[in-house]
Amino acid sequence: MATGFFWYELMTTDVAAAEAFYPAVIGWTTQEFPNPDMRYVVVNAGEAGVGGLMTIPAEAAKMGAQPAWVGYIKAGDVDAQTEGVRKAGGIVHRPPEEIPGVGRFSVVADPQGAMFMLLQPYGPDQPPPVPMTPGHVGWREWMGDDLEAGVDFYAGQFGWTRDEAVDMGEMGTYQLVALDGAQMAGMMKRPPHVPVCFWGFYFNVDGIDAAAKRVTDNGGQIVMGPMQVPGGQWVVNCMDPQGAHFGLLSNSK
Repeated sequence: MATGFFWYELMTTDVAAAEAFYPAVIGWTTQEFPNPDMRYVVVNAGEAGVGGLMTIPAEAAKMGAQPAWVGYIKAGDVDAQTEGVRKAGGIVHRPPEEIPGVGRFSVVADPQGAMFMLLQPYGPDQPPPVPMTPGHVGWREWMGDDLEAGVDFYAGQFGWTRDEAVDMGEMGTYQLVALDGAQMAGMMKRPPHVPVCFWGFYFNVDGIDAAAKRVTDNGGQIVMGPMQVPGGQWVVNCMDPQGAHFGLLSNSK
């Protein structure tokens, strides 16, 4: 069964600051998720959950983890799929374990080091959002050192398929990938100025210029853009006040 990203999590040094910043920029509402061990804030677009905000775990912080957004790929059998990642040359950062009442998860990385999580949820499936619904993730982007190997890894593990390949000149090929026939991510070779291989995520907004202004008005930074991309949409790459990178995506300037 082909599966893709379905939940997104910000690991940060200041949950309260993130809880103020992202609703102001993206328009989310927030709610507390009951957890006796740590504070976990769920962010919602309308009535639908998009992701969560949490403090970087102590063990990850000791290893130098910085604020970052990470994505969860849905697993049908998290134990088997975690082992599949390992056998394919990936890294298991945290073996499968339970989140009481939520599901079973693991923390892994592909063979080039781009981290993601696997989650086998216990609850009913949430219907996918209509494309470009504000507040949801509208695009995902992978940067790695070996594009072909990266595409092959995710195709083999999760059933993703190659779609259009866009020639970006000196920057190389931007390989679009699809899930069940629908484009859902782009994959490209990591530029020299990007220090690590990673997954990045773009949140949908109405109007890119106004959204970019909300970023800076609330203490964030614009890293690149706004700019128009093939297909006519607009994107901007940003950094929140704690240093986590994220993107915004809009159909209009």
